[in-house]
Amino acid sequence: MHRPYEHEVKDLLSRMTVEEKLGQLQQLTWTGDTGPGGGQTEEVERAARAGLLGSVLNLFGAEHTNTLQRMAVEESRLGIPLLFGQDVIHGFWTTFPIPLAEASSFDPAVVELDAEISAMETRSNGIRWTFSPMMDVTHEPRWGRIAESCGEDPYLNTVLAVAKIRGYQGDDLSAGHNVAACAKHFVAYGGAEGGRDYNTVDVSEQRLRNLYLPPFKASVDAGVATVMAAFNTVSGVPAHGNPHTMTGILKEEWGFDGVVVSDYTGVEELIAHGYAADAADAARLALMAGLDMEMVSTTIAAHGKRLLAEGRVTEDRLDDAVARILRLKFELGLFDDPYTDESQAIDEPTPQARAAAREAAGRSMVLMKNDGGVLPLGPGARSIAVVGPFAGHTDLHGTWAGPGCRRFPTVSILDGVRAAAPGATVTHAGADIEEAVAAARSADVTVVVVGEEPELSGEAAVRSEISLPDGQEQLIAAIAATGKPFAVVLLNGRPLTIGSWVDEVPALLEAWHPGIEAGNAVADVLFGKVNPGGKLPVTFPRALGQIPIYYNRENTGRPYSPDGAEQKYVSRYLDLADGPQFAFGHGLSYTTFTTGRPRLDRETVTVDELERGAHVEVLVSVTNTGDRTGDEVVQLYVHDPVASIAQPVRRLRGFRRVTLEPGRTTQVRFTLGADDLGFWTNDPSGCFVVEPGRFDLYAGTDSLADARCTLTVVRS
Repeated sequence: MHRPYEHEVKDLLSRMTVEEKLGQLQQLTWTGDTGPGGGQTEEVERAARAGLLGSVLNLFGAEHTNTLQRMAVEESRLGIPLLFGQDVIHGFWTTFPIPLAEASSFDPAVVELDAEISAMETRSNGIRWTFSPMMDVTHEPRWGRIAESCGEDPYLNTVLAVAKIRGYQGDDLSAGHNVAACAKHFVAYGGAEGGRDYNTVDVSEQRLRNLYLPPFKASVDAGVATVMAAFNTVSGVPAHGNPHTMTGILKEEWGFDGVVVSDYTGVEELIAHGYAADAADAARLALMAGLDMEMVSTTIAAHGKRLLAEGRVTEDRLDDAVARILRLKFELGLFDDPYTDESQAIDEPTPQARAAAREAAGRSMVLMKNDGGVLPLGPGARSIAVVGPFAGHTDLHGTWAGPGCRRFPTVSILDGVRAAAPGATVTHAGADIEEAVAAARSADVTVVVVGEEPELSGEAAVRSEISLPDGQEQLIAAIAATGKPFAVVLLNGRPLTIGSWVDEVPALLEAWHPGIEAGNAVADVLFGKVNPGGKLPVTFPRALGQIPIYYNRENTGRPYSPDGAEQKYVSRYLDLADGPQFAFGHGLSYTTFTTGRPRLDRETVTVDELERGAHVEVLVSVTNTGDRTGDEVVQLYVHDPVASIAQPVRRLRGFRRVTLEPGRTTQVRFTLGADDLGFWTNDPSGCFVVEPGRFDLYAGTDSLADARCTLTVVRS
């Protein structure tokens, strides 16, 4: 296989000492503000000068990165440049909505533009590597890192991950505004038991390949530069020391030629897992399983030379890891131009970036409920009360918001409403119920702003209860008791259990954590400047006890059927209505839409045709039946009712967000191929099959769509 820069890489390898090779496998962190490891500043400088360091985490700013880069390039023996990395998850200076919110847009262009602007700001500050996108499919809303995910569906995660990689990397990693992306966390991190971060994942091979791996495979096919190992175990084997996933699947089966990096101290944590006896054993297990670079902990650099001498790690594996890292540095243009032009550094959000973040936030909001047409707020609202604990809040960036969250406050919902309604009297009350009720009684309409602090979601932010905190439900009940019109704006980083109060609410807008332009974007939707078109990328449970609940479940031998008959010996709860509070794909608009029955270009296809790359086309008509221009997300689901491995009741296999004027109709075209109709078996070596039989295709505006057609797959 031809690899780029092979001659240059081999030349460098031939001149490197073992210590210098091990140094390239080491990433240290500059500061102590993140993670448990503490700062390594002095160690970083010493290692850079000695040529014993490959990468640095958490140092940014062109002047600062250039200073350290000169130590590595101008003072070390071989002058190998450093690679600077940073967690740029949904913005650097300009904070976009959290990834879970962006997934609600069902619009790859939203995600790609976030990545483009983030890459531009990031690279101008000396950073060439971002640890994003996260593509951990999860069915667990208690898990705080669901905020960084694109939700519960592998297909949606796949499409948006590829879009974000494209936005970060472009077509040429060395080009002026591009950075290396990192597909994380490999793999199955979203399946952590109980939603407890870093926890066990026990998963069958078919579940691993059908649910968790598809976004990673698509990312590798899209040319992602790096992959990060996960903190969890995978069926008893920690991901940082798992040869089946890191080498067998990623490198051998998929042919991934990039860098596999550990997560923060993840190699050292093999000891706590009970998988490694000590630090040297952890280094051996991780390196030989396929890990290429160690983040923060230093087991490989500290013990690698002895392990090599003892034959416990091989020279070929060491050289392969080093070659991957050097190749990435060549591809990023670091050997040609290791420094950053300090005069071109971006040090604040530009007006264009803010406008993009505002538009992204508006496209990411989901209108969950709108009884009686409370929204949008019209010109008749001359007095508006904006109440609740987050009404005047200026930190709505969300988890993992980047350095911009410390320098640039978000626009509050209160300020956004005031700017959008300059002729109205806008009053404000916080979390005090009496003050909020008084404000609501004196206003034509009230906007109640509730939710979670950003700190309640993200890494290590697991909640055992996912209802509204701090008496907010009581606040909503008190506002409802006034009898005055009101709408609730929900700001959160995960699905919440809202069954206890949602019936009292005439209008509910899911805004997630919307980023730097939060207040303006929320106001755009509240006043109808933006007609909401977002859809839920996750299921909202009725109660905590339903978890896990997700749309793409498998049927049981005794499935519940809502036919009105008494059913006891079926799969259901005795004390709770069946089904979710709000389904995957749900989302309303200020206009209305209808979708037609899906139509096939042909009703029969052979297995052989599919395996040779043939596709079946599906056409779905959608009509705006209301009186406003608006967006609808047409969704296509597949069900294989009889298979050798029980299949989900539905699988999302296509979506398209379209904008339609009143009365207009358009045709949405989808294509289905082998990837959409087949599945992976439990064969550990990987076996993908397309089986003959009937396939039911459902199209509509959420995962409960009932318009259906049938495709038959026959033997060749």
